[in-house]
Amino acid sequence: MTDGQKLLESIASTAADYRAGDLAAPTPAHVDRWVKQFDAAVQLPLLRELDHVLKRTYVSKQWALKFLDGLVSNSKLAGASPCDYWRKANFLTIQQYGHSQAELLAIFDSALKAKCGLSTENCGAAGGDFIYLDDVMFSGSRIANDLEEWIRGDAPVHTTVNVIVIAIHTLAEYQVKKRLTAASAASGKKIAINYWRAVSIENRKSEKKDSEVLWPAELPDDGDLDAYLALPHKFPFVPRPQGGKLGPFTSEQGRQLLERELLLAGVKIRSVCENPKDIMRPLGFSAFGLGFGSMIVTFRNCPNNCPLALWWGNPEAGPHHPLSTWRPLFPRKTYS
Repeated sequence: MTDGQKLLESIASTAADYRAGDLAAPTPAHVDRWVKQFDAAVQLPLLRELDHVLKRTYVSKQWALKFLDGLVSNSKLAGASPCDYWRKANFLTIQQYGHSQAELLAIFDSALKAKCGLSTENCGAAGGDFIYLDDVMFSGSRIANDLEEWIRGDAPVHTTVNVIVIAIHTLAEYQVKKRLTAASAASGKKIAINYWRAVSIENRKSEKKDSEVLWPAELPDDGDLDAYLALPHKFPFVPRPQGGKLGPFTSEQGRQLLERELLLAGVKIRSVCENPKDIMRPLGFSAFGLGFGSMIVTFRNCPNNCPLALWWGNPEAGPHHPLSTWRPLFPRKTYS
């Protein structure tokens, strides 16, 4: 078996449960069709780096269950009598868009039943903490919007909210804390909010040297990229200084290859879209720079904060439809 075939099989295996029950399981042939959209000279090193990264950033359902199962008996969260804590806890179902909260609650429910014989639907009491459960905090806008509205409306005058997610991007945590602190103050309520996560991903501009998302240190010489950069941007691109922490990447060289190739592919994808919104950036939906750049993909879905080259496109859209021009590695399920 060649190195390339091993990598194709490894990537397919890592993402084996991606949208299980909704899509067929990814195969080496599926990964191969995706990577063949890149220049032949970079396909093998691109697969090598992507395989390494996804082993550290792909969240399987089993991994999510293990994390949530551990939280049920976590004394720092649930105290010395965790089943009593969860019996009184009030599980929020206030997500305005998407289905991640409901799906994560179902996974947590199975862990809670196994350890305490409780169901989240039957928990809740006056004075109990509130629980906001979701999968990953990317920009944080969804969680902030949900909880701001709840604070203005149904939230008690005095309570504690535990926000539980699998992973948090550090800029989002900072921005959400700022928004919710202001919302609590404006409401006149005293609401303490704690944040629980398995993983923190660094993506603050002040810490860009140690960034753990795709954040190019150098830009390739490319006419389409130059044209994109010449467009007006409220928050223009600032390069990442080299020499910081590697995060999920193999090396600075491997990281730069992944950044360069996914950036160029994203620029190409964006160029076939008619009147793309400014937030649709080559490395993922964002208001900043070249895009959000997250490499976190979960068994549920690939967020639009990941590079366009990972999730954009639909080969079944029809031969003349822009979506048919790119085959996604992780076909994305939208809210609609």
